[in-house]
Amino acid sequence: MDRRHVLPTLPLDQLLNELQSRLTAVLAARDGVHALLDAVVTIGAELDLETVLQRIVEAARTLADCRYAALGVIGEEGELAEFLPTGMTDDEVAGIPELPHGRGLLGLLIKNPQVLRVADLSSHPESYGFPPGHPPMRRFLGVPILIRDECFGNLYLTEKSGGLEFDEQDETIVQALASVAGIAIKNARLYQETKAREVWLDAIAEVTRILLSGADRRQAFGTVVARAREMTGAAAAWIIQAEDDRLRVDVADGMPGLAGREFSAEGSVSSQVLLTQEPVLLTDLEQVAVTFDVELPGPTLLLPLGPTSQGILAVARRTGGVPFSADSMRMLGSFGQQVGVVMELADARREAERYGLIDDRERIGRDLHDVVIQRLYGVAIQLVSAGRLTAKPQVAERIQSAVDNLDDTIRQIRSTIFALQANDGVVATRPRVRITRLVDQAGAQLGFQPAVRTSGLLDTNLPDPVADDLCAVLTEALSNVGRHANATQADVAIDLSDDGLLEVRVVDNGVGLGDAERRSGLANLERRAARRGGFFEVGPSDDGGTLVVWRVPVR
Repeated sequence: MDRRHVLPTLPLDQLLNELQSRLTAVLAARDGVHALLDAVVTIGAELDLETVLQRIVEAARTLADCRYAALGVIGEEGELAEFLPTGMTDDEVAGIPELPHGRGLLGLLIKNPQVLRVADLSSHPESYGFPPGHPPMRRFLGVPILIRDECFGNLYLTEKSGGLEFDEQDETIVQALASVAGIAIKNARLYQETKAREVWLDAIAEVTRILLSGADRRQAFGTVVARAREMTGAAAAWIIQAEDDRLRVDVADGMPGLAGREFSAEGSVSSQVLLTQEPVLLTDLEQVAVTFDVELPGPTLLLPLGPTSQGILAVARRTGGVPFSADSMRMLGSFGQQVGVVMELADARREAERYGLIDDRERIGRDLHDVVIQRLYGVAIQLVSAGRLTAKPQVAERIQSAVDNLDDTIRQIRSTIFALQANDGVVATRPRVRITRLVDQAGAQLGFQPAVRTSGLLDTNLPDPVADDLCAVLTEALSNVGRHANATQADVAIDLSDDGLLEVRVVDNGVGLGDAERRSGLANLERRAARRGGFFEVGPSDDGGTLVVWRVPVR
């Protein structure tokens, strides 16, 4: 028999079925490669990190042809800092009381970043189970996302279509996607850091311009909290200032009603930040809510403003948000330090300007005292000498009137010198300065400037409580002149004798004090005198006006 005419014994149908299955596998692989290329193009076209992550997890679900997929971002503590699920509706996600933290199989992938395929989740020894409300899942494929040997996170895929198990092809395609995802995430991170640095530089420039332009510090703080939110993507930001043993929220952005809140500094995290000048990250939301007496969004970061205790900058994310990363903490910490330095520079600049103003005022005061007053004294002495030489009474009277006017002018200049010296918080509280200011204010209401004469060591020997009473008495007396006297002239004399007796005399040339008006507005002055064991009297003056006398001991 001729062997060349012997046909193969394999059934033809079996050969055709094998060929068809291999063609189907080739077509599926081709479609998978095309889908993978499309996913790579889609992912690589985006630079926003959150959008990149969302596109990665959606592409993984499509490529593996499964119902559910998720991407877990690993935090610095080795737990899932962020969990992005897809395939579930918003209601289904909301029905899960607690999203995964990285326990069970998810934790195994974090500890050992290797591809993991499981046919039945419930039979795996590392299985942790599902929380209430979680949809049932059986098949599982986990693939790590590596960025230069650093595990950024993991892709989790479950429930392949048709109830099938994940195969080697699914594993290969998802691994390829994970490799591309690592590059895309790295690029998005770099872009995010670049944008954040631009915002950081712009924010520092803006805050510097506001503070060095002499604007109110609260305005600068408003810019600081707004820019802090922009840099970190936080839901709220605020600045805390220390006031004695209390802490106060000075300004806030994104959290209505928080500005102006006060709380005790004792034992608080804020006082710890001020004391140690080290940032604190709060993840205990109950502790945060109790501290600030409000329902805050989520993880909260508190940082010191500047190398000295200029305040605290706090930022908070939304509920369930990602805790602040080390990069965010470093960037925001650097921003807070720079803001504090600019604040100190602005304070130093204002202090230098204030001292420059003090020098100018002291120079003007010296010129007035050494030149103007001395010349007026000289003119007064010459006039007095001339008055003695004249034999005409009318000329002598006019000369004496001119001398009196010169004396009044000298007193006014002295008051001006005292006012010029009122350039800081200490001098501004001196009794002479307070008296000058009160009389100036009264002059604007009266329409004429009352004459003031002071004698004695008021600035050194007058206690603050007595000075307060003195100013109240003077304010009431001049106010009565304006309301009731219809006067065109008023004289104030304040004398502190060497034996410690303070006397205030206010006299005007008005219509006098009628019976109905005698007690109006004066009872308070009488009570102040009686409280200090002193004397108070009001009555007609020699010129028909009103004379007020208030006299108290100061020792």
